[in-house]
Amino acid sequence: MPFLDDHYLLGGDTARELYRQIAQLPIVDPHNHADVREICEDRNYPDIWQVEAATDHYVWEMLRKRGVAEELITGAASNRDKWLALAAVFDDLVGSPTYEWIHLDLRRRLGLDTLIGADTGAALWDATRNILQRPDMRPRALLRAMRVEDLCSTDDPCDRLECHRRLADDRFPTRVHPTFRPDKAMNIFKPDWRDYIARLETRVGATFTSVGDLVAALRLTHDYFAENGCVASDHGVQTPYGFDIETADADAAFRKAREGRRLEPAETVAFMSYILNEVAELDAAKGWVFQLHLGCVRDVRDRLARTVGPDSGGDISDHAIDIVTPLVPFLNRFDGRLKVVLYTLDPSHQPTVATLCRAFGADVNLGSAWWFNDTPIGMRRQLEYIGSVDLLSNFAGMVSDSRKLLSYGSRHEMFRRVLCDVVGTMVARGQMPSHLAERLVRRLAYDRPRQLFGFAPA
Repeated sequence: MPFLDDHYLLGGDTARELYRQIAQLPIVDPHNHADVREICEDRNYPDIWQVEAATDHYVWEMLRKRGVAEELITGAASNRDKWLALAAVFDDLVGSPTYEWIHLDLRRRLGLDTLIGADTGAALWDATRNILQRPDMRPRALLRAMRVEDLCSTDDPCDRLECHRRLADDRFPTRVHPTFRPDKAMNIFKPDWRDYIARLETRVGATFTSVGDLVAALRLTHDYFAENGCVASDHGVQTPYGFDIETADADAAFRKAREGRRLEPAETVAFMSYILNEVAELDAAKGWVFQLHLGCVRDVRDRLARTVGPDSGGDISDHAIDIVTPLVPFLNRFDGRLKVVLYTLDPSHQPTVATLCRAFGADVNLGSAWWFNDTPIGMRRQLEYIGSVDLLSNFAGMVSDSRKLLSYGSRHEMFRRVLCDVVGTMVARGQMPSHLAERLVRRLAYDRPRQLFGFAPA
């Protein structure tokens, strides 16, 4: 099978027919890291490095694995030199999803089927610079071309959402929703937590003397997000602390941390559990979706964190975290009151989370294969497991989790192709009637996430 041809990831005639039926459906992307200012300002991208690699730690990690100097990844080298360094080692990335994604971007969006390599890097730099200056290559035009109907960015409670408001005022066809991400308020163990609390005080024009004041500020910003189209919160945690905690215990931890005193581990867990539960109460009252990304250990490579900074590719999965003990109290507290989506970073967590979803019924859902699982192999394994343990029909659907606007289409195309291949194989093996397969792939590609997150049809 030729590279990325029409049959890419589709192993049989049934899978190919299923994909034909859903390939042109609009994209609903309930979780990504969109630069909303970029969409709002709607300027042409300067070059292919900026489009494909300037903000993508997936790419950075692959280049480091091939010995590319940091100067040519996140350093002060020119974008052209960085792109040529990428091209020089790109053949060595073959077999990784990054190799496929970037070539999909070039083929689907820029119309180029040239393979990236040492001998083509310079020509591709020149060709893409010209292409990217066309009016149809601006962010808003690209979103329309990819048929992105709704997307949810990731936003801090301190954000004033000016660009979201402007896009709404412009009646831009792609609905760009903010997502409430209060991690910085919850992460009391972080060295910069007190600085962040001061920022939040400035944002709401108040001084916090108790944990109740902090919760009141989160409620105020939560209401503001709702006024600006928010439909979900998102929480990135290593361990999903959701214990029932007395206000007095959380308040004691808050006051101690504000004074700069070191917290005991139990105090940290108490505070984080309390805030997680309080935000979930706000979500439940508004009918929002509560998204929980769990299992990530951040910035484990000290030299990288020190020289480049956080979120630069030094994050790992932790298979050994306890999910059940801290999460079950939370799920019981909100049973029947809150729509929950659970995302796992480590594939070994999938059985635990899938069976939790099964035990807690329709309101607790397994989210798409996240990060290290966000590959054809990871997607396939997840879908096959969900189908055998939980219900495929209740899967929350695909999210791109992407920092690159150009790749929203590629990420969703990869998922849809894998989905059709998994379901098509079940049809071919006599496990599923074809008419229900057609209904299922449409549901998971479009209808299910739209309904779960409450997006109206375009």
